Amino acid sequence: MGTEGSSVVVPRSFRLLEELERGEKGIGDGTVSYGMDDADDIYMQSWTGTIIGPPNTVHEGRIYQLKLFCGKDYPDNRPSVRFQTRINMTCVNQETGVVEPSLFPMLANWQKEYTMEDILTQLKKEMMSPQNRKLAQPPEGNDEARLDQKGSSSKCRII
Repeated sequence: MGTEGSSVVVPRSFRLLEELERGEKGIGDGTVSYGMDDADDIYMQSWTGTIIGPPNTVHEGRIYQLKLFCGKDYPDNRPSVRFQTRINMTCVNQETGVVEPSLFPMLANWQKEYTMEDILTQLKKEMMSPQNRKLAQPPEGNDEARLDQKGSSSKCRII
């Protein structure tokens, strides 16, 4: 009996544990990282990410904090991604910090093989794109508040 065309379905929790382990080990040159937002989140839905702005762009030296939310149907469906740190990018809603799926191809064309690492790495590449590399950015050092997904305000300090 042939098994051509069949694929193994990895349980969601195993997939997320793999991503957590990879995120904890660090990625590439260390300018992108991610991990669990709440160690007590047994469903592993709430994640936090960090991107250090790429050199030779207006983002250079800035540290951007993001929230990623993986619903119970992840990785079959894309996570939601939101910058906590204020940023001016063509794919980010300026009021909410949400990465707009319709403006960010990786989310618009989501495939279950994609990971949170892929999203953060692609966002960093997007910062280097011609349309984003020179966009004026909000001033650093301001306390900014963003509404989280539950509707409560979360403050972040822009470094």
